[in-house]
Amino acid sequence: MKQKSLGCASLILCTIIWGSSFIAQSVGMERLGPFTFQTIRCLLAVLFLFLCATIFDIKQEGLLGSLAKWKNPLLIKNGLFCGGVLFIASSLQQIGLVYTDAGKAGFLTSLYIILVPLIGLSIGKRPTAAALTSVVPALVGLVLLSGIGFSSVNIGDLFLMIGAVGFAVHILLIDHTAGALDGLRLSCVQCLVIAALSLPFLLTENVCFQDIWFCRLPLIFSGVFSMGFAYALQIVGQKYVEPTAASLLLSLESVFAALGGWLVLHERMNGRELIGCALMFFAVILSQLPLRFPRLSAAADEEISA
Repeated sequence: MKQKSLGCASLILCTIIWGSSFIAQSVGMERLGPFTFQTIRCLLAVLFLFLCATIFDIKQEGLLGSLAKWKNPLLIKNGLFCGGVLFIASSLQQIGLVYTDAGKAGFLTSLYIILVPLIGLSIGKRPTAAALTSVVPALVGLVLLSGIGFSSVNIGDLFLMIGAVGFAVHILLIDHTAGALDGLRLSCVQCLVIAALSLPFLLTENVCFQDIWFCRLPLIFSGVFSMGFAYALQIVGQKYVEPTAASLLLSLESVFAALGGWLVLHERMNGRELIGCALMFFAVILSQLPLRFPRLSAAADEEISA
């Protein structure tokens, strides 16, 4: 029970940081291109995570022992997969935002709360009854919070929906790898992959060092805290929380982004958006209750397991 509480707390703290990072990103993106911003913040995250991993290990393992841990083939393999999937998902989200308003984009991206249990079922990961039941109020809350309208569907919506699949796959990949690997090192390799894949696209943008210096604080916050610390928290949290419940907890990012805009940027929240926030918090609490599916026959249990 303590481990599950630790996992939930890690994921909620992760979403608070991600939600707050929207403010830093909105400020930074006024002066920098999307891939310039992404490359620099990922490199800052790599530096931060590398130093943290080294400092935590150096007393027990020594410097050479700490460096030797980076040679783990499983770490490199899973870091490449997780980083590649996350790069595709976040890039599709960024492209989709060019054609679609932010509220609709937030809703379509958060469709991973449906996709995670569906993809999980296809690979034999059966969600808990509480997590599955919580998807409904979470979706209603997202609709109210995002203020979306579907009078028209454009190419940006398609990019965002494909990106949501990517985020769902990333959550399931982390679930598969988190228990066996060091969270700091896996997050570090993941961020290095994203930076490397973003670099060619950075070369197509106008990079001005004066603009980079001007955006240094948003870059540091987004790099060190959002990409570095928060993604490490996600990996730690998913060691103890099953994927569907984790996706619901992570979807609180949109709630904390709205609350951050309200508190820091003085953006207004109407009654519908406040109800949406309340429904999403309710869904998260519901997902952690000890509900169970009705008991199946032994034959049915064996069939599902097969």
